Amino acid sequence: MRLLVPGRSGLAALTDLDTAALLTAYAVPPGPWVRCNMVSSLDGAATGADGRSGSINNDADHVVFEVLRALSHVVVVGAGTIRAEGYSPLSVDGPLVEHRRERGLPDQLPLVAVSNRGEVPPTLRGCRDGRVLLAVPAAAPGLAQARRDLGEDNVVVCGDDELDVPTLLAALHDRGWSHVLTEGGPSLLGSFIAAGLLDELCFTVTPQVVGGEHPRPVGADATPTDLDLRLLVEQDGTLMGRWFVRRPGG
Repeated sequence: MRLLVPGRSGLAALTDLDTAALLTAYAVPPGPWVRCNMVSSLDGAATGADGRSGSINNDADHVVFEVLRALSHVVVVGAGTIRAEGYSPLSVDGPLVEHRRERGLPDQLPLVAVSNRGEVPPTLRGCRDGRVLLAVPAAAPGLAQARRDLGEDNVVVCGDDELDVPTLLAALHDRGWSHVLTEGGPSLLGSFIAAGLLDELCFTVTPQVVGGEHPRPVGADATPTDLDLRLLVEQDGTLMGRWFVRRPGG
């Protein structure tokens, strides 16, 4: 894996990146930070022929995927994506746990599922130890059942009729989770962008064409947003970059 655009990473262009260098290249800026990690094919598909993003990512993308998780306090994912991709409660890749500890991050990486209906995805049901939370609006029909399933402390009410992203982010910060990673899907990413709460988009383009009709990586709720390229990494034709949302006044 080599560094094409070093940005402000402090690393030289064309550096071969080992795990330590990748952690430096993808370091989180000081203060609260929200970033999203997404993947697409060359023709812009967010999923492969089987309807899963897992069928278009590859070994290079997986390495960065694990690094981004290791640098985060919490991962936020839409319930539909969790069901489609078969998410289970998260754990940090073994060799990266020590790197988390060096950065003051706990060994545990909580997963927050986001659902307007309040339905706990099947792969997460019964997890009551704080590794899984569900974020729902107050009007979610499944709210009471979710509290019984996950435990009341693990169900976070954010908004009234629909999930409110600013309220969700405030609730995560209240728990001390300032480094927030979302892995989509497209609808949730669009909501973060529309709310003006996304700081960074980590985006992978894999060297394949899917064809057919597939969702784009960013949902229709997103508003037009300018971003600046801060980092670009390549391996075997796969491009992985960091784009920072451009803020007024820099």
